Amino acid sequence: MTRKLRFGIVGAGVITPSHARAIRDHAEDAELAAICDIQVEKAKKLAAEFGAQRVYADYEQMLKQDDIDVIDICLPSGLHAKFGIAAARAGKHVLCEKPLDISLENIDALIKACRDHRVKLGTIDQRRTMPQAVLARKAVQEGKLGRMVLGDAYLKYYRSPEYYRSAGWRGTWELDGGGALMNQGVHGIDLIQWMMGDVESVFARSAPLVRDIPVEDTAVAVLKYKNGAFGVIQGATSVYPEQQTRFELHGENGTVIFDDKGFRQWKFLNSEEEAPALPDQAALASGHTVLVGDMIEAIREDREPMVNGPEARKAVELIMAIYESARTGSEVVLGSL
Repeated sequence: MTRKLRFGIVGAGVITPSHARAIRDHAEDAELAAICDIQVEKAKKLAAEFGAQRVYADYEQMLKQDDIDVIDICLPSGLHAKFGIAAARAGKHVLCEKPLDISLENIDALIKACRDHRVKLGTIDQRRTMPQAVLARKAVQEGKLGRMVLGDAYLKYYRSPEYYRSAGWRGTWELDGGGALMNQGVHGIDLIQWMMGDVESVFARSAPLVRDIPVEDTAVAVLKYKNGAFGVIQGATSVYPEQQTRFELHGENGTVIFDDKGFRQWKFLNSEEEAPALPDQAALASGHTVLVGDMIEAIREDREPMVNGPEARKAVELIMAIYESARTGSEVVLGSL
């Protein structure tokens, strides 16, 4: 019988319990071996809650442990690649909270390190596990909508001034890598290009319209996809009340619109097909649980994880292009950064 894969989490912040629960959800195949954080008391509290056997303040010491197979990175975004590269060099597989990093150069270095050291690299982009997103993408790929015309993402969140004051790295270029798009909107930005296909170019506006932060709390972007379709991204942390995230896919022969609660429209030309039934939300595994399970299977089967390095890079590249367009006032072609 194959032994359980042992995970070590680095970072004991607000996202860590989601990762720890997801590991616990796969108790037959995995276990949480250790948690590392320079704030040791926070790590000890989480270790006690989730049954981690060891706590470390020194990341290098955790990497030296032969019985840890996977390093799960739950740190500020600007530290992801640095810690992931160290894990890869230590022969550990890497699972990383979104975004993969805030620099394309750092992301490329992380991808290379994992490839060179023959370890897996997976990213938590959990919206890809939403049943409505999976079905919408399938409809596009099967040609049900015909030639694609528009692909839009509306990502309108609310984050209070207290949120940005709650941790020194939030809302900074250095460690958050941006604002509403890089932190909150990255999931939806990943999803729209996953469903619609790669983006060719972008024209954008972004600014901190409400919050006293150096990064954007409000952004709009016009996209041109490589398949010729156009699209819009609206991302914000400045609106009250927070809105349901919504995705609209329009083709010459049909429309699919959905939000977090389900389909709002599923309509095709010359067809009476109704929107597919979705699983009961209460019965669905969390996206973190699905992606941790996929990471376990990817290691066991020696295959790429569902959201591997190159896939996770796409959303960051698009966000960086949006920032560059907003900065310059010009259209930016992806791949030119």
